[in-house]
Amino acid sequence: MVERRLFVLDVLPTGWPGERSFNREPVAISLGYDEFKLLEVVLKPGLPVAPGETLGVVPGEGFSPAVEHVRRRLSFQELTTAARSELPHAIESVVAENPERFLRFMNEAHPINVRFHMLQLLPGVGRKTMEAIVRERQKAPFRSFADMEERLKLKDPQKLIVARIEQELSGEEEKYRLFVPH
Repeated sequence: MVERRLFVLDVLPTGWPGERSFNREPVAISLGYDEFKLLEVVLKPGLPVAPGETLGVVPGEGFSPAVEHVRRRLSFQELTTAARSELPHAIESVVAENPERFLRFMNEAHPINVRFHMLQLLPGVGRKTMEAIVRERQKAPFRSFADMEERLKLKDPQKLIVARIEQELSGEEEKYRLFVPH
């Protein structure tokens, strides 16, 4: 899958600090909506882009005129301080914009092995919470995060997914990836 839309985490109007190039280009540090890839996007000079904006990067599909091209994929360690602080908000926005995708995970997650379930990979979900989620979804699939919160007495289940995506992006979790590809 290719990232079609990006959430801008930070903008470096004169390029990366310490870059030795004579002709430094403006760049945006961005998070992809589809696969949560961290990407460096070269921007066209003079066209304003700000953190929190959404950029289209596929020509013909809402392509943003400010985008010159996607230069490369970034690691979490390469993010600026501003990009790291914007990351949780960006992930929340992506999850909130496409709740069906993440509710499908909650409704379809399965055991990894005899002793461990995919739901237990979410921060704060232990065996009892996992069993409650499985029991409730057998009665009826979750229709929304509010439905999940009400039926399970869980406080903000959407934050569980956001925290897991943050773990995967930061490299804290390498063995099991639920949302971010390697």
